Amino acid sequence: MILEILEYPDPRLRTIAKPVNEVTDDIRKLIDDMFETMYDAPGIGLAATQVNVHKQIIVMDLSEDKSEPRVFINPQIEVLDGDLEDMQEGCLSVPGFYEDVSRIEHCMIRAMGRDGKAFEIEARGLLAVCIQHEMDHLNGKLFVDYLSALKRNRIRKKLEKQHKQSA
Repeated sequence: MILEILEYPDPRLRTIAKPVNEVTDDIRKLIDDMFETMYDAPGIGLAATQVNVHKQIIVMDLSEDKSEPRVFINPQIEVLDGDLEDMQEGCLSVPGFYEDVSRIEHCMIRAMGRDGKAFEIEARGLLAVCIQHEMDHLNGKLFVDYLSALKRNRIRKKLEKQHKQSA
């Protein structure tokens, strides 16, 4: 089922997600719906917060052909080196806008998978940037928060205008 993606400046995007205590059939159904929603959008990552479910769940697929679905439940990051990388980011919750954001380039990700088993993966480049972007969502933060107030307000006003026109 395709879920509604909340769009900036919706205040529900600022909700801090709670940890998942147990991976149940309901959680796996949510994960399946999140993948369907992300692929339909189309995007490469989606946090549960973006579909108004405030649990620490991220789905991601960085492949060109939708062949590498990844699930991160209760993700945590450990910085492996402090080098920053500037990468242009976009967001399904901030449609149509792309801006450069500086993020840690190399990190270790610890999480649970769809099966409820813990795993860790070393991440560099796009994977490292994408997990940080999605984890920000779980903490009520958006990539526009890294921009100047002027740019952020301009984006907010444009999206509010689009929302009024489509309502």
